[in-house]
Amino acid sequence: MFVVNSLPIAIVFCVMTMLGWGSWANTQKLAGKEKWPFELFYWDYAIGVFLFSLVFAHTLGSFGSAGTGARENLHSADFAFVLPALVSGAIFNLANILLVVGIDAAGMSVAFPVGVGLALVIGTVESYIETPKGNPLLLFLGVALIVFAMIMSAMAHARLPHGGAKSPLRGLIFSAVAGCIMGLFYPQLMRSISPHFNSAPIVPGMLTPYVALVAFGAGVLASNVLWNTIFMRAGHVTYASYFRGSAKLHAIGILGGIIWMAALSFNVIASSVAGPAVSYALGQGATLVAAIWGLLIWREFRSAPAGTTKYLALMLAGYTGGLVLIGAATQ
Repeated sequence: MFVVNSLPIAIVFCVMTMLGWGSWANTQKLAGKEKWPFELFYWDYAIGVFLFSLVFAHTLGSFGSAGTGARENLHSADFAFVLPALVSGAIFNLANILLVVGIDAAGMSVAFPVGVGLALVIGTVESYIETPKGNPLLLFLGVALIVFAMIMSAMAHARLPHGGAKSPLRGLIFSAVAGCIMGLFYPQLMRSISPHFNSAPIVPGMLTPYVALVAFGAGVLASNVLWNTIFMRAGHVTYASYFRGSAKLHAIGILGGIIWMAALSFNVIASSVAGPAVSYALGQGATLVAAIWGLLIWREFRSAPAGTTKYLALMLAGYTGGLVLIGAATQ
């Protein structure tokens, strides 16, 4: 299988994660412009996540001299290590559906800083406790700046006019709940993966990152039957409506899932060098990318009153400073 042994390459992979995780939600925004319910978009998204995990396992996960090939590892895997990856997919799926609801109600520039920001804090702390790697002072100073940026985002949101069909407060609540749940999925996924998989033999029964990602993707798709069906019933959306969607709408959703899963895959591969806490925290710089998309491209704060800009500037500065410190924590 393909592995990374160079810190600069690992950091590049984390930046690719940041760009992917910060950009996939544009596909949901595009589908929303076509009046395509988020519940139907999310079915295609989940399919895209699982499809990419299979492709990744049968390409980079099956070639190279390091570790064990994906097929061989799958045959020798102990279900006790497969289960955490499956559960991780189900946890992430619930959190991400809630985040999509938040994006639909409040926009990317609000939902991401709150939801993903909370996930960053929870996931980074839990990952560091389990695998302490990196400079803890710089790491947690960076996390503190991320928290500051979240507060600035909430203050900017409070200044928006809240009339019309959208419900920013509802979006903020859904995003906060999503963040609390989402912070749990990454440490859970890492429990399935053999430690030091880039430089040591795969521990018997444990998974290579590629097989763990397939199990994760399967958990996302399987749990969608439960989680998304609940949201479909609440939103009075039928399965028949899904099959009436155009090929373009289905392709947009699948593309969103592929983008997100590619980002996670690069992040997990990089974790062998950077450490799970640092690689996860750097990847969650996606919040900054998503906020920029929301502010500059979708213009989600165009109706905000004068004086809001300073809060947005402090939010961006907090995220930027936090990411710089987290990056420095790898040295």
